[in-house]
Amino acid sequence: MKPSAPEAPAIRTYNLCFLGFGNVNRTLVRLLDQRAEELRERHGITFRITGIASRRLGWIADAGGLDATGLRAAGPDSAAGFRRAGTPAGPQPGNVREWLAAARADILFEATSLNIENGQPAVEHIGAALEHGAHAITANKGPIVHAYRVLRDLAAKQGKRFLFESTVLDGVPIFSLFDQLPAIRLKGFHGILNSTTNLILDEMEQGLSFDQALKKAQALGVAETDATLDIDGWDAAVKTAALITVLMDTPIRPDQIGRDGIGDLTPQALRTAKRDGWRFKLVCRARRTASGIEASVQPEKVLGTQPMARINGTSSYICFETDIFPVLAITEENPGLYATAYGLLADFIRAARQGSFECSPLGSPLDRK
Repeated sequence: MKPSAPEAPAIRTYNLCFLGFGNVNRTLVRLLDQRAEELRERHGITFRITGIASRRLGWIADAGGLDATGLRAAGPDSAAGFRRAGTPAGPQPGNVREWLAAARADILFEATSLNIENGQPAVEHIGAALEHGAHAITANKGPIVHAYRVLRDLAAKQGKRFLFESTVLDGVPIFSLFDQLPAIRLKGFHGILNSTTNLILDEMEQGLSFDQALKKAQALGVAETDATLDIDGWDAAVKTAALITVLMDTPIRPDQIGRDGIGDLTPQALRTAKRDGWRFKLVCRARRTASGIEASVQPEKVLGTQPMARINGTSSYICFETDIFPVLAITEENPGLYATAYGLLADFIRAARQGSFECSPLGSPLDRK
């Protein structure tokens, strides 16, 4: 008797909503289109895009599906072509809750700008999605740092997922990695988590002035027009706080982390250090102590033979210390927008696959102490 062929996965169609329609979510739309056949055949997922929202576009919703061709071609400032042909152009929603309802959202992809002070309005938006009955997936670090436990618990109550793999190291599975390591004790971590400063330090090491290195990073699209959060170490501190909050089960604010940026470093200091076998890097550190978590973000001289010293350009690196694996390191080489978009896509598959399974990517807090 011939073995029976494996059953095809049951197909479910998800209504997808995109809050923030900048580079990340627009890249995600393209990636979803490119992976549509694989999503259907391997994961039993089909989708329609029913909501797009941003400060410039307003709240655009169509539960029957927005025009995919228009979405792929649209820029961040244009709403042209989003609606299906023949769809009446009636009044649009006026707030996030009306928008989610009008779009009949199953999944929210939240990729708005970081508010370092309180995480808003992203915290409110994610909460609204969970209360609506949608899974919430974000690339925004603010909600993790300022409202992780609240949103985690709300997701559990609603039987939905709150996922955020793209918030640190783009789409590399940092948070979900520990879901595969039950009963592990995380003692601490260190790494390079900000690509802008790493690129600037590399260029200064080669002889450019700080201003020249910054302008090059901006021209490459790595640094924002206002790169203060990167240069002063705030972005790295927020990422460090997110890792501590989730993986070490200890809420901490970015302003509670000892922080020093790269603004005082000079090209001469960097070249001298390299000549002597060292390299300056903006290093994030956290470790568990008897009195709690000690954390810092600051420039450090790293011995040239160490793995961190070999992290160049826009690459990132993190090394975890656990009771079972004393050194568990991940390097991400020069990622692009597709890496961040992939993290959102992978979270979508996790949400669809596990449904109402435990919303947190980690196990019991006891597993991480």
